Amino acid sequence: MNGAGEELGPEADAPSAISRRGLLLGGGVGLGVGAVFGAVGASATRPPSTTETKTAVATTGQRVVARGIHQAGIDRPATPQKNAVVVVADVPADIDRAEVLGLLAALGDSVERVTDGTETSVTPDGPMDLTVTIGIGPRLVSAIDPSLPGADALPAFASDAPLDPALSGGDILIAAYGSDAGALHAAVAHVLAASPTAVRRWSQTGVRGSGEGTIVRNPLGYHDGIIVPQSAADLDANVWIGDGPAAGGTIAVIRRLRLDVARFRSETPDRQDAVIGRRRLDGSPLSGGALTDAVDLRAKTPEGDYLIPVRSHARAAHPSFTGSALMLRRGYAFSNAVRPGAAADDGLLFMCFQNDLESFVRSQRRLDEVDDLMTYTTVTASASFLIVPGRSSDAPLGGSLS
Repeated sequence: MNGAGEELGPEADAPSAISRRGLLLGGGVGLGVGAVFGAVGASATRPPSTTETKTAVATTGQRVVARGIHQAGIDRPATPQKNAVVVVADVPADIDRAEVLGLLAALGDSVERVTDGTETSVTPDGPMDLTVTIGIGPRLVSAIDPSLPGADALPAFASDAPLDPALSGGDILIAAYGSDAGALHAAVAHVLAASPTAVRRWSQTGVRGSGEGTIVRNPLGYHDGIIVPQSAADLDANVWIGDGPAAGGTIAVIRRLRLDVARFRSETPDRQDAVIGRRRLDGSPLSGGALTDAVDLRAKTPEGDYLIPVRSHARAAHPSFTGSALMLRRGYAFSNAVRPGAAADDGLLFMCFQNDLESFVRSQRRLDEVDDLMTYTTVTASASFLIVPGRSSDAPLGGSLS
């Protein structure tokens, strides 16, 4: 659903050097698919990844250093923080290249002050594991250089038909994550104030369940984040932009998905599993195996029916059909207040990171065509951003783009 793999979106579970048969059998858990589909892979000019030295799971509350080749809040910490506040904002239409670069520098300085504990009015108890990630939308990317990754906006998808245009796109992304939910709104407000002319377009709070690493249950009760890039090599091949001024950055897609949880849970347990392609109880594929095992798309019943149903999410999103590389995905459940008698506004704030926007686009188009899970989903906000490279020197955030 909306590019999330088995996290309500594309399941990318094929290694970088296996055959198409291997893909159809669902092999290669957690390995990249760049070589199979011609996606961008690691290059000799790519800077070393900060993930080469990160621990498998960060301690809850442990400080996450903002500086690095990549911004924090994407693959650092390895276990995403429990709480999130995401803000999408706009700036005046006549902003020019120099002003965009100045805006990035100001935002970057504000992020560092908030996350290193300098701004005690924002984090009086210390920053703990607070991270704040900054991205810029296609209009601002184009103002710097139209040839940069991220200059192209998301196309309109069939599932976007009910989407309010005011909630599509945006100029600035500020995504704050932390164990201390109370600090996030103050942190976002302080960072956003670095751009006095910025106006919020939309914002969303979210929360994740407990667990270590990327696997967590989504609002439908199924495990998410099972198949994602984990190693430095996988991240370099599939997530980080490899060369040019944006090297070390990535492309983010943000989709707010209202889920009809009540209707989904009114289905029989077998029907729910058939829609997903995995068992709710333990996350195992319907084709057999355990939670972290990949699906076997060729497995059939004695009567000749596919064990992974034809319109299941796991089959619809599989990279052997979408041609997509691995995406680093994270999701946060939300439950927004509504007026008495109004329909529930509950769902998933879905984010994915990849070095090529087309990976998401191909996946979403197929999901709109054949994924039964999409019938329980309404897109209420959508945008893409260039997450600029991190600060690994005294140069300002976004300095490499100049």
